[in-house]
Amino acid sequence: MLHGRVLAGMLGREMERTHGDPAFHFTRLTVDMFRTPPMKPLEVHSRLVRDGNRIRVAEASMFAEGVEIARATGVLLRRGEQPEGQIWTPPTWDMPHPSELSGRAGLGGEIKSPDGDGDWSLGRRAWMRDVIELVAGEPLTPFLRAALAVDFVSPIALRSDKGLEFLNADATLYLHRDPVDEWIGFEVTSHQSAEGIAVGAATLFDVEGPIGQGLVCAVANKRMNP
Repeated sequence: MLHGRVLAGMLGREMERTHGDPAFHFTRLTVDMFRTPPMKPLEVHSRLVRDGNRIRVAEASMFAEGVEIARATGVLLRRGEQPEGQIWTPPTWDMPHPSELSGRAGLGGEIKSPDGDGDWSLGRRAWMRDVIELVAGEPLTPFLRAALAVDFVSPIALRSDKGLEFLNADATLYLHRDPVDEWIGFEVTSHQSAEGIAVGAATLFDVEGPIGQGLVCAVANKRMNP
């Protein structure tokens, strides 16, 4: 099956391609993944739901052989001046720079983490960057790098010492600004689960600081008996 990162990336690409505007910022991307995505050709369609002065809302759907397998909603907010006044901010992230860490291949990209003796799956913070093109001949935009990365919240936030036993049904990306380069950082901030249902969250970073949040909900990855 196709990885959820591909679904988020393709749906985000279509909305950015058809509804992107330099005056607006993609602030939220929510991807609902409700069918197993097969290794077959895909079609993606989008429409503008709301075209407001300060808020725009877009939708996109993905189909495989005429069957809808995923759907996304994007919220775009108009860029403007930052309000005056001081607002609380969290402490500076103490994660080493990607250049200071060794990496390994994983999930279609390169992953680096200081935790778990170099094994990112044993830690709760990591850097990640994509090393392949989503669409041949198209460079990844900053928004698409974040869209491709957000599904990574699932394996890093929901994994146990027995492995990843949850299958996420969605992924939500919140961005207050775009990443400045190819590296996206993750710091898990929450894992909550009961009765086979889990919710995970992580703060997202680039090399200059926080850029937003990633959230997922998931179900235990075991087939239910009839």
